Amino acid sequence: DLDESLDIYMTRYKDTLISLSDRTKLAKALNADLFVSLHCNNSDNADARGVEVYASRKQGKFSKTSVFIGYQIERALCEAIGYESRGVKFANFQVLRETADYCPAILMELGFLSNVDEAQYLMRKENVLAIALSILKKL
Repeated sequence: DLDESLDIYMTRYKDTLISLSDRTKLAKALNADLFVSLHCNNSDNADARGVEVYASRKQGKFSKTSVFIGYQIERALCEAIGYESRGVKFANFQVLRETADYCPAILMELGFLSNVDEAQYLMRKENVLAIALSILKKL
């Protein structure tokens, strides 16, 4: 149950390559209030598991808000789907670096495709919808 409607724009609707720069350009052109980049993680360690969120290492006027939003979403998501929390971290990822001065921005790793259990979970449409709803409720 959402209190208000949101305008949500996706940078891609199918598995096509869109440059990282073009993704951030879209956020800027739309004057985004928030930029959330969603990914699935991978590791050489098949036992690696959990959700992690990144905020820009670059300090700016949206840094604290990005960390706060990242923490809130990550905590709610882990509670909703039972995944391990790997915490909120800082990184110099291009999509974060290029949006840091425009709006709060986070990059989320929604589990490990290299972990058999998490990969199977992420392959089910109803689980992906549960993840999306959990994120949406915290926006």
